[in-house]
Amino acid sequence: MFFHVRDLEVRAGRFDVELPSGQIEFLDPKLHQLGPLRAAGKVELVTGSLGEVRVKGHVTTAIQAECDRCLEPAEFPIDSDFELYYRPVAEGYGEEKAIDAGEAEMSFYEGDGIELNDVLREFVLLSMPMQRLCSEACKGICPECGQNRNLNECRCHTEVVDPRWAGLAELKREIH
Repeated sequence: MFFHVRDLEVRAGRFDVELPSGQIEFLDPKLHQLGPLRAAGKVELVTGSLGEVRVKGHVTTAIQAECDRCLEPAEFPIDSDFELYYRPVAEGYGEEKAIDAGEAEMSFYEGDGIELNDVLREFVLLSMPMQRLCSEACKGICPECGQNRNLNECRCHTEVVDPRWAGLAELKREIH
């Protein structure tokens, strides 16, 4: 669904969509949408701005990604309100410029308007946790044998050595 800025000058646009899995490309092969993505909300021009667009709504979906500790598939539900702002790309795009704090929270669009699927992709990616864990208690993978410690307890002895003392540990091994 595409929202033209010229249409938004007349009235705000509304959306209420259900997108099946695979319709939005997340640009990360490790992310998979489980089931439909439902989104409803409003797209409008910000009063007194030059083409700045606000997209406000609610999204529900579930995303599957690898657990960062054990590499097993984990589900991450998203059920949240969102509000994103977009500004048209100005002359000098790509050049280094100082931006204020408000602009750091801003995305940009090129052309005549905004594609809703791009907005939804951006929000889903922003909603994903920085560290993706199947559970807080995840034990991860053994660095010695490579077993998933959640499935099998291994008997490997792993000793955490502070890298600053690694030279002394090597010296101790040579002496004995």
